[in-house]
Amino acid sequence: MFGRAKIPVLKVPKQPETDKSAQAAPSAPPSTAPAESAAPSSAAAPASPSAPALRPSAPAPISTLANKPKERDRTDEFAEIKTRVHKKLVDTLDLAALSKRTGEDVREEVKQVIADLCQQEDALLNFNERQRLVGEILDETFGLGPLETILKDPHVSDILINGPKQVYIERKGRLQLTNITFRDNAHLMHVIDKIVSSVGRRCDEVSPMVDARLKDGSRVNAVIPPLAIDGPSMSIRRFGADPITWDDYVKFNSVTKEMVDFLRACVIAHMNIIVAGGTGSGKTTLLNNLSSFIPETDRIVTIEDAAELRLRQPHVVRLESRPANIEGKGRIAIRDLLINALRMRPDRVVVGECRGPETLDMLQAMNTGHDGSMTTIHANSVRDAVQRVETMVMMAGFDLPVKAIRQQFASAVHLVINAARLTGGPRKIMSIAEVQGMEGDAVTMQEIFKFEQLGIDASGKAYGRFIATGLRPSFLDRLKYSGAELDSSIFERRVLSTDPHAT
Repeated sequence: MFGRAKIPVLKVPKQPETDKSAQAAPSAPPSTAPAESAAPSSAAAPASPSAPALRPSAPAPISTLANKPKERDRTDEFAEIKTRVHKKLVDTLDLAALSKRTGEDVREEVKQVIADLCQQEDALLNFNERQRLVGEILDETFGLGPLETILKDPHVSDILINGPKQVYIERKGRLQLTNITFRDNAHLMHVIDKIVSSVGRRCDEVSPMVDARLKDGSRVNAVIPPLAIDGPSMSIRRFGADPITWDDYVKFNSVTKEMVDFLRACVIAHMNIIVAGGTGSGKTTLLNNLSSFIPETDRIVTIEDAAELRLRQPHVVRLESRPANIEGKGRIAIRDLLINALRMRPDRVVVGECRGPETLDMLQAMNTGHDGSMTTIHANSVRDAVQRVETMVMMAGFDLPVKAIRQQFASAVHLVINAARLTGGPRKIMSIAEVQGMEGDAVTMQEIFKFEQLGIDASGKAYGRFIATGLRPSFLDRLKYSGAELDSSIFERRVLSTDPHAT
């Protein structure tokens, strides 16, 4: 039926009307429920224990690994069939050429070829399994294989892959082990290579660690042997197709309206801002939302290791660092981009994260006419942010006394915001503090707003309340003259809101 010649697209005979209509039917959206809940009702068609469970159309649902042992034999059998069909497809088509083509028509033609190949497995596959098989092979050809199912779930915020047989996800703040697997280490490496090569990077024994991004802006980090002892490992930090807005922050009790109004006024008034927080606290998302307050008339230069920020303003220049090539040459670091950005006449500079020598350059940029600039750092509180900056500058090898670094910080930064991910998953803006200046050798700060945790509720989530401390920022006049309307009563000492919590 099929020749051995490598061809980009193969025309196939028309299928009987029943199969054609079945193939034309749209695939069901991925379920966010466990696999057990996606199974058909037993009342509809009771099956014997040896009969394969019906599965929804591709892509397969993500589920936790509470699968029954008797289903695993069928899973292995399905994987063997998939391997055979995929091999036949490789022998029939030039998949390397097809993967470079775009358009739904190409996908549909390949889908038709796969469906024809599946006819040879009719004795072993039921209708739903055949549909699933077609979807999974399409994902291998045009997407990221097993990851496609997860990437279509809007509720998944993190994907953590600890080798080919262990894939965790974070959904709605909760980590769970899934039934998603790769065939072997080589299969996982193929997916990693596909991701990193799309952004001009590589991951091999010479460069066994790499940062990259997906087409949707999701952040990717991969580590492979010999550094990853148990096989390739990959972490994906996802950013939803519909970015989180300030309305969402308020809705999720991550911040109050009064705090949002204050932050808006600070951004409009060209205050220099540092967002501090731990891993997974939402620093980048918060930075992205702060940037949404920047007026459209400003020229903005963004600098990142892996481009994640999604600024909507019309006058934005996006810069991304570059690792060294296989010869160890050609590396362009964040610091190089930051120094160059200052020659590009930016009104504001937004650095995705400062974690090295670029920290001092960022402070100098804030001090030399680029007010309104912003960045993030890893720190657990607003006070820790000062110490973290000191540490990064000293570790970079700059021969500066600690007091000089603190003076740079105090004169450059107006506001420090601390974000955190609390027990059970909720993310909060824990503190908004003004940097007042220096007293002796110390940087002085005052909290304007803060979150006070009150406990852990019956569902295991932290809860608390937002408080206005009663302290007013010293730059209120600057906010007023910038044209940002701000009701001064928001600073009056009181409880702004209290989290609802399970009892």
